[in-house]
Amino acid sequence: MISSFKKLKVLELASVLAGPSVGMFLRELGAEVTKIESPKGDVTRTWKSADEWPGKSVSAYYASINYDKKVVVLDLKNPKDRAQLDPLIAGADILIENFRSNSRKRLGLDPETISKINPSLIHAHLGGFEEDEKRVAYDLVVQAETGFMSMNGERDGGPLKMPVALMDVLAAHQMKEGILAALYERASTGKGAYVSCSLEMSGMVSLFNQSANYLNHGKVAQRMGSLHPNIAPYGETFACKDGKEVVLAIGSNDQFNALCKIIQDDALAEDSRFKENSDRLLHRSALADLLAKNIQFLDASAFLKACHEAHVPAGAVRSIDEVMSLNYAQSSILKDTEDGQLLKRMKSVAFRYSPSSGKRIS
Repeated sequence: MISSFKKLKVLELASVLAGPSVGMFLRELGAEVTKIESPKGDVTRTWKSADEWPGKSVSAYYASINYDKKVVVLDLKNPKDRAQLDPLIAGADILIENFRSNSRKRLGLDPETISKINPSLIHAHLGGFEEDEKRVAYDLVVQAETGFMSMNGERDGGPLKMPVALMDVLAAHQMKEGILAALYERASTGKGAYVSCSLEMSGMVSLFNQSANYLNHGKVAQRMGSLHPNIAPYGETFACKDGKEVVLAIGSNDQFNALCKIIQDDALAEDSRFKENSDRLLHRSALADLLAKNIQFLDASAFLKACHEAHVPAGAVRSIDEVMSLNYAQSSILKDTEDGQLLKRMKSVAFRYSPSSGKRIS
């Protein structure tokens, strides 16, 4: 936790994933987070997988982004309940909400009304689409409309979504950054701020190299599975002798030459088809076949150990249970209880924070 964050009071009116994950992030840093839910509850409470515990009120999905928050049930359509919200707004430092524009105005949660209640409040709003605020924005649809699905999938297959709500995750990071910037500014001016972002724009600005490939060269990204459009071998996966799969991410000639030494195939490094990255891109299918013939006789752990020692980017293709069994994953599990139910989730803060000693670093 960060000591100054312990003084912060966060009012979370958001539901589903992006907004609540911002609230969880601030809670992990030490802020007091009050989550307002309707009598029906956050919809993710009902998003249980087929094999989840029966009769329990909290889904694993809900648990994943609602750590240690104080939950208050209010029906904001009821005038008496709505009146209870204003004192909470007046006493808060940060308000997080994802209401659509018509709902915000009707409930008195628009920026103009909110700023009159609390001028120093940082009001963070998450929207869906840039040009149509009334449109329902679910992650899958936004993945489709920001180009991600068109790029994701195997070459001969159909478009695929990412198996996590990537647009929500990206939008949450944008909201966190906006809130932190507003906190920094408020420390100097004492004034609040209105911070807003949309799932659509958060996805769009995250296209990075793929959008640059189009803007600079007119190249429209195509489905390539895990392959990289600019580098080879990068994204190719290989089965080892023990049945485990590994992936390569070779980004330079030195790394490629080191890989050839590890698999004891010096002829591969001298082959004119693979001398430079541009050559390897042109002949990546042939290269993958030759690498597969060598790697299939190697034990995964020994191969990866050799790659790591030679600074060759390579990794094991791990399943979720394998990831969760790692020591540092185990130490990152947060636990609390709700309705007598033990809830576990991975923490959302990945950085480590230590206050400066004040000593000069030479």
